[in-house]
Amino acid sequence: MAQNSVSLHKKLRGKISITSKISPLKLGDIKLIYTPGVAEVCKQIQHNNSLKYSFTSKGNNVAIVTDGTRNLGLGNTGPDAALPVMEGKSAIYSEFGKINAFPICLNTTDKNEIIQTIKAIEPVFGAINLEDIESPKVLDIANELEKILKIPIFHDDQHGTAIVVLAALLNSLKIVNKEIKNIKIVIVGSGSAGYGIAKLLHYSGCKNIVVLDSKGSIHKGRKGHMNKYKKEITRFTNPKEKGLLSKVIVNSDVFIGVSGVKNLLKVSMIKKMNKNSIVFALTNPEPEVVPSIAKKAGVKIIATGSFKYNNKVNNAIVFPYLMRVILDLKIKRITMKILYDTAHAIASTVNKNKLSINNIIPELGDTRIQNKIMESLRNTKLS
Repeated sequence: MAQNSVSLHKKLRGKISITSKISPLKLGDIKLIYTPGVAEVCKQIQHNNSLKYSFTSKGNNVAIVTDGTRNLGLGNTGPDAALPVMEGKSAIYSEFGKINAFPICLNTTDKNEIIQTIKAIEPVFGAINLEDIESPKVLDIANELEKILKIPIFHDDQHGTAIVVLAALLNSLKIVNKEIKNIKIVIVGSGSAGYGIAKLLHYSGCKNIVVLDSKGSIHKGRKGHMNKYKKEITRFTNPKEKGLLSKVIVNSDVFIGVSGVKNLLKVSMIKKMNKNSIVFALTNPEPEVVPSIAKKAGVKIIATGSFKYNNKVNNAIVFPYLMRVILDLKIKRITMKILYDTAHAIASTVNKNKLSINNIIPELGDTRIQNKIMESLRNTKLS
């Protein structure tokens, strides 16, 4: 697979392009779209700023912004090596959301420079997609941009991953006949994804969540290796458990891995989980446990973030469809209610008669996802 990917990229020399809606472009067209005709359009926008959405592509343009410091489970690869990933996301946005998504790979890792750059390019875009920026810096960036910009800030590692995890969990719990309010969930990884997942699961009614980082469980009063986001989640997670994964996984119902560490979840740990356990090993490119090993160890439902296996709990199922709805409904701010409703909409796309341990989440190309999210968020926006 790796060599096939290299060969395809070498052949294509880039996966996206910008094309004109007017083809062939004739002299009469140029007089209207450029000079002299376009001057009148410019003047009208100058006097009525809202016309930019009627006269330009702004309302269908998304900036995918990264600094390459947290690239697809590979770590800090820099902006050049991040470009293939961002081009891939652009292609998915185009194919499934009919959205013009531009990869913006910045040659700076400075938080304030990134914020100011995004602020400066905002006139072109109807939304910003933050991607693969190291945590907690990216959370600071998202929070600051939400304060200063009037367009939505979508953070895929935080928002998209949380949505697809909740959607997959809702369907998994139906299969094992458990309720979210009664289960224990262990999340390994306290970066953007772990932070976002913990918040959304708490919002959804889960009362027993334990989040771990490389030093062990995160809890109130822990000394060292804490930041304001870890402190925030201690207000609604882990009232008492301390220790490493091998200890806190005891009597858990669900394991969610966004750790960045392959083969982290051992057979001995799985055997400490409750009956009918659920494992989402979402680290890419290699998961925290290989599905075949998890199954042999007794896991009832296993999902990964990889398109190599069944149950692809990957945020690619979310972002093109949700962003299409965000742009169409002119949503200005992404709330927990929007994340929650989107997850339920995606979960409902899997028909009850087709729901199984190997089919808990819809396929990326399922066009019903778009309609389900639109129906759900239109009601959310109107309520």
